Amino acid sequence: MDQTPPDNPAGPFEPVSTFDIAARDNLIEIVRLAPGKLREAVSGLTDEQLDTRYKNWTIRQITHHIADSHLHSIIRFKWTLTEQHPTIKAYEEADWVELADSRIGAVEPSLALLDGLHLKWVQVLESLTEEQFARTFHHPQSGASVSLWLALNNYAWHGRHHTAQILWLRHRHGWLNSTGGISNRK
Repeated sequence: MDQTPPDNPAGPFEPVSTFDIAARDNLIEIVRLAPGKLREAVSGLTDEQLDTRYKNWTIRQITHHIADSHLHSIIRFKWTLTEQHPTIKAYEEADWVELADSRIGAVEPSLALLDGLHLKWVQVLESLTEEQFARTFHHPQSGASVSLWLALNNYAWHGRHHTAQILWLRHRHGWLNSTGGISNRK
């Protein structure tokens, strides 16, 4: 069995190209469930296990990264809903995960943050019209014009992607979670 961590254990990013209600509802449900799935993935892990690397980042760093990233996301959504094609503030995620809170901090504050953040984010997402999902922001690092529809697709995948990395490590090391599961598909 190959022990090299896969690049995309939850599958590649494959956005739904055109808006439809069923796809929207599915993506919002993925966002709604993400904090609980992450909490389950890290449940019961020791500090030593939390400090196990999946490629470049530890489980601890991945957990904190998800919180940092999703905080940025709701702010990006709100900027885009209240300004015309704003240029969002990017951040150096690789530098952020090297800060003390991400390197050595307990994961519970990030898990608690994600619980509340996703409840709020889902309220915003459920209120949006198709026209609002078509609104765009400018990403200064990539130069891309990103619609809120594409951003929703991306962040729904993002949480699943990183949670699947943790579940892959649990499976590889025999640290099965309380459900014994390794899948992170909805």
